[in-house]
Amino acid sequence: MTAPVIELTNVSRRYDDGAAALDDVSVAVQPGEAVAILGPSGSGKSTLLNLVAGLDRPTSGTVVVAGANVGAMSEAASARYRRSSVGMVFQFFNLLDDLTVSDNVLLPAQLVGMRRAEARDRTRELLQVLGIERHANAYPGRLSGGERQRVAVARALVNRPALVLADEPTGALDSASGAEVAALFSELNESGQTILLVTHDDAIANACATRTIRLADGRLSAGDLIAGSAL
Repeated sequence: MTAPVIELTNVSRRYDDGAAALDDVSVAVQPGEAVAILGPSGSGKSTLLNLVAGLDRPTSGTVVVAGANVGAMSEAASARYRRSSVGMVFQFFNLLDDLTVSDNVLLPAQLVGMRRAEARDRTRELLQVLGIERHANAYPGRLSGGERQRVAVARALVNRPALVLADEPTGALDSASGAEVAALFSELNESGQTILLVTHDDAIANACATRTIRLADGRLSAGDLIAGSAL
């Protein structure tokens, strides 16, 4: 059986006040899945995403992504892991307004040392596939919200990551742009990209995920506990 891209085993995350943001969570995501984490504010879904991204560390349990124990990494190793193995898409795009669209997409490739010609070819390819090649030399501030999120997706994909993490990627968009971005994530998954997406919106999850996981008060729902035992 193929090894999971993501495997959380008995993961808990507690903070100084003793509250459990995550409480004994075990989850596996297989290659090629698009998994949506659903839950209300405070349910632990963003904490889970941050642990997978190496932006936070578990209090107990293990977080393994693409064979690497993310929770045991040094800060430098964690930064290298995010640059090379994970593409991240955020609610508010996190684009650099003083760089063109092309340069925003190129930046992660430059950080991992990709050859300049290869990086430029990869950027052109992604902008064309995502339908925003005409904006290559524009600045993000001149684009619509949906177009800026497409730039953010191109940036996330430029290093061909094993995993794309998306944190409320439609949260800052109007309904039409949100539907377009959800369809884009569905297309990415159909092409074989593994995706872990956090959202509070069932409609977005239904539009682009092959499986959903529900969290409440830091714990998996009963149905997900049963499903998780078979993974």
